[in-house]
Parts: sequence; structure tokens; C-alpha cells
Amino acid sequence: MQIELTQFYIRLGTIVLILILGFCLGKWKLISTSTNKEITNLLLTVFMPASLFVAFPDEYDENSLGLFFSGLVAGIIIMALLIIISRIFFNKWLFKGGLRYESQFAFIFNNATFLGYPIVASTFGPTGVIAYCGFIIAFNVALFSYGIWLFEHKISIKLFKSIVTNPNILAVLIGMILFLTNLHLPSFVMDAVGFVGGATTPLSIICIGFMLSHADFKALFKKWRLVLTAAVQLIVGPVVTYFVLTWLKFPAEVISVCTLIQALPTATSLGLFATKYGGNNIESSELVTISTILSVVTMPLMILILLG
Repeated sequence: MQIELTQFYIRLGTIVLILILGFCLGKWKLISTSTNKEITNLLLTVFMPASLFVAFPDEYDENSLGLFFSGLVAGIIIMALLIIISRIFFNKWLFKGGLRYESQFAFIFNNATFLGYPIVASTFGPTGVIAYCGFIIAFNVALFSYGIWLFEHKISIKLFKSIVTNPNILAVLIGMILFLTNLHLPSFVMDAVGFVGGATTPLSIICIGFMLSHADFKALFKKWRLVLTAAVQLIVGPVVTYFVLTWLKFPAEVISVCTLIQALPTATSLGLFATKYGGNNIESSELVTISTILSVVTMPLMILILLG
């Protein structure tokens, strides 16, 4: 399944315009840091789950079910591979003295939630979103288990609770149950959830634009380890994903969706996790910024080479 590059660039241009809006709102101080955090929390707990819940088709069909489980299995394989590669590359010798675990996190977890959903939805439509729903379960389970472990280095009841109660995972599971049983909620309920989920795309991109508005671009690119980490993440991730899933003969839709997701910049949650669980929150946020900036060049290039 190849991406129609003209349509992809048109949609990417739309996203860039919204990104610029978020950047300007941050520069003009129309959005504060506390407001941005509140919007981020709402995205993770309300808007994103709503968009995932309504992603399933109204009527059951085997093709959609197959895409969902293919996306789930592909997600498990990719997450496992990225964890292994991250431990080999970002080792205690190359990254002695700091940022070792932050770099591993950045390599494994990209912006599959905030940026992934709007790009997948606009590029591939309902078919791509079904595969994305399967992938995002594996992604979130890994994020709220191994992602937390990278900073805390311990397994706790709280760790398992964060997985079981994650709104995004619950939304996908409930949506899948309704899809499999062919049950339907009242139309006004689905419309309300759909309207809420529709806010996911613009709000998530505005939040990323806000983050970029606070970056010192000249100082950032002098930190070679941050630039190296971002470059490796943006190039190795999609290449490994494409060739491994192609070799394993996954459906073309799943290969395209997962490759596109891995071409995205590092997850914005890196800075939040570093702050909450005792990592280097300043350089973690800088790493997210560098990755986001570099992805403007690398993402279209990876899509052109691998999927175009």
C-alpha cells in the first residue's frame, strides 16, 4: 500500500499551519505553560480516548477485525525490537554520565498519540485508523510499563494499575467489544463522543507548536548527544519497521501505518515522564524539540523512500 505523496504533503501542510498557530499562541503568551499541561492532560484522558472509541466501523466485518489484530501483533513486535535495539545502541559506554535512559525512551516511544493519530487518520482514513487502534494498545502498554521502568527501575502495583486504567487502552477495548458484538449505542451518544474526539487533532498539534515556541534553537543543536539520539530515532525506527514487517508479510495497510508512525518525532511524554519519575526533564524536553524539528525533513524523506 503506497501513500499518495501529493495528498500526504497537502495534509502535512495543514498540520504545519496548525503547528504554526500553536507556536504563535505560545510566543504571544495566549497559552501559558500551566494551560498547556491541562490541555495535554485532557487530550490523554478525554479527547484521545474518544477518538479511538469511535474509530471502529458501525458494522462488524472480518477485514476490519483482521487489520486490528494485525496492527496489535505488529505493535508488539516493533516495541520489542525497539527496546532491544535501544539497549544495544544507547549503552553505558556511549552515554556514560547521563541521558542513557532518556535516550532509550526517546528511541522507543515516538509521538504516536498526539501526532500519530491525526496523520494516520488524514492519510489512510478509517482503514488506517483500525490498524492504528491495534498498534496503540501495544504502544501504550509498553509506554506505561517499560517507559516508567526506564526511570524508576522497579516493578510496582502502581505500574500495573497505570496500564489497566489507561483511558486510551480502555477506549479501544470497549470499542472493540461493541464492534465484535455488533452492539450500537444511541446515535446521539456516538455523535457526542465523535464531536469530542474530533478535537484531538487540532489540540494535539497546537500543544506541540506551543512547546516549540519555548525552544532556544541555537543552543539546542550544540548538544551532540541529543542530535544523535533524535537522528537515530527518526531514521532507524521506520527503516527497521518497514523491512521487518515486510519480511513477516504483514498486510500492506499495517506496514504503511506502522512505518509512518515510526517516522514521527519523539513522544512529548518524555519530558512529562522525566519530570514525574526523576529523570533529566530539561534535556528530555530539549530532545523532544530537536526530534520534532528534524522530523520536518526526515519524515517526508522516509515516507518518500519507503512508502512513496
